[in-house]
Amino acid sequence: MKTILAALLLLSAPAALSPSPAQSPPAAPMRLAIAGLVHGHVSGFLRAAQARTDVEIVGVFDADAALLEKYAGQFKLPKSVLFGDLAAMLDRTKPEAVASFTNTQDHPLVVEAAAPRHVHVMMEKPLAVSTAAAQRIRRAAESGKIQVFVNYETTWYPSHGAMWNLMKERKAAGEIRKMVAMDGHSGPKAINVQPEFLAWLSDPVRNGGGALFDFGCYGANLMTWMMDNQRPLAVTAVTQHFQPAVYPQVDDEATILVEYPTAQGIIQASWNWPFNRKDFEVYGDHGLAIATGGNGLRVALPKEPEHAVTPEPLAADEKDSISHLRAVVRGSRPPNALSSLENNLIATEILEAARESARTQKRVVLPKR
Repeated sequence: MKTILAALLLLSAPAALSPSPAQSPPAAPMRLAIAGLVHGHVSGFLRAAQARTDVEIVGVFDADAALLEKYAGQFKLPKSVLFGDLAAMLDRTKPEAVASFTNTQDHPLVVEAAAPRHVHVMMEKPLAVSTAAAQRIRRAAESGKIQVFVNYETTWYPSHGAMWNLMKERKAAGEIRKMVAMDGHSGPKAINVQPEFLAWLSDPVRNGGGALFDFGCYGANLMTWMMDNQRPLAVTAVTQHFQPAVYPQVDDEATILVEYPTAQGIIQASWNWPFNRKDFEVYGDHGLAIATGGNGLRVALPKEPEHAVTPEPLAADEKDSISHLRAVVRGSRPPNALSSLENNLIATEILEAARESARTQKRVVLPKR
């Protein structure tokens, strides 16, 4: 009887007293390398990466020893992660991904170094200075079977996510007929960007242009997204020099007209705005959505007068560039549509056609593919 009673007591014991199954260890931090320090956005990226526990910076490359020393001091980077040679950094640190902060002209060099080592690449916008350079990136990525995606600040705007839902998923405003992108600030010199950043932004070879490439890329990227990666029919652009003494070699003002079979896009890229702007307007047959910055959104629809909308937060793997990079690298998803290589190959075509149009003062028809 005692034996039966003891057995019953064991069976009725609380589950909490039973040994718990072994929990899976947390995933190791993503091994991340930085290629180049001349792009001013690298400062914010380093601060964000160092604040996370799911990312480990294993290497930092720049050919300029003084620049390496500057950032090492500012961000307390150990000498063991500093490299003056890109290939050596990739071989010794074995990163899972590279974040590129070179000038735009050097983007193909970073991808061509990373691809044969099967290291994924995220680069700051825009993708390339020309279609030829963009195709080099595409070929290298395909050869190495790596993901390459482009980081635009505007990709992580909740306002743009809400705009997509309204215009594309719900089709609440009908077919898109007009898009207007207004991007820029008062100029890199006026906002006191780092000297190394200003040096290549004002170089037509390393930047691809001036404001035309620096801020025209945002509109080209967003419009390509809204048009489902449809290549435009033609591009017409006007560039001007309102500050020739400051930017003698590159444009500081650009307006681009992008023609589609059923829609029109207008890109206003400027280093002469009196304040910072990253605004995007989309007009449909019977409605509109106007995004002002990351969280501002105004909507007008049939039977709904224009009113403000509070955008929903973006998903965890799309809320910022590092979270998205980690999700892509660890294989849980591909790059999103705005970051994708497919989108940015077309955006580069638009920018190159705009540069040619401004040079020749003629409308440029894009060749059929």
